[in-house]
Amino acid sequence: MTPITDLVESIERKGLWTNVLELDRNQFLKVKGSKDTNLYWVVQGSLRIYVVEENEEHTIRFGYTHNFITALDSFLDEKPSDLYIQALKKTTVKVIDKATFMDFMKSTPENNTTWQLMLEQLVLQQMERERDILTVSPLERYMRVLKRSPQLFQEIPHKYIASYLRMTPETLSRIKKS
Repeated sequence: MTPITDLVESIERKGLWTNVLELDRNQFLKVKGSKDTNLYWVVQGSLRIYVVEENEEHTIRFGYTHNFITALDSFLDEKPSDLYIQALKKTTVKVIDKATFMDFMKSTPENNTTWQLMLEQLVLQQMERERDILTVSPLERYMRVLKRSPQLFQEIPHKYIASYLRMTPETLSRIKKS
């Protein structure tokens, strides 16, 4: 058992989920300009978080089965966000609102520690990704992501992986063949 698994099981036992959503492929969980203070547990399926800049989509993060996903900026500051969250295939998520989640996280020292761990992991993952994008070659980015998240290549269409890696789909295809 991991701290996250324990946390999800505790939320389940206490009946804290406020909703269950079924999303069709390409359906949006969140769109640009909206405020979303919910946290989502991916029961099955996959989603992507992305932003659009100058009519180009830039994938920032993915959510898979048995992972949490949210527009973290909107979740934390309770303001509208420029992020989109889109289902990449038929997806089921359980929903917990911020107030309920934060009350639960503050209810025990163990829960509070788990919340801190979750935030630390997100920050470290984001820093590693930013460093990779800025300092390493496309091949090295591909290899590091393949090692870190092999499930990505089974679950996510290559055009979104290419966007996440900041390369064209053609470059990703060439790298995979080499």
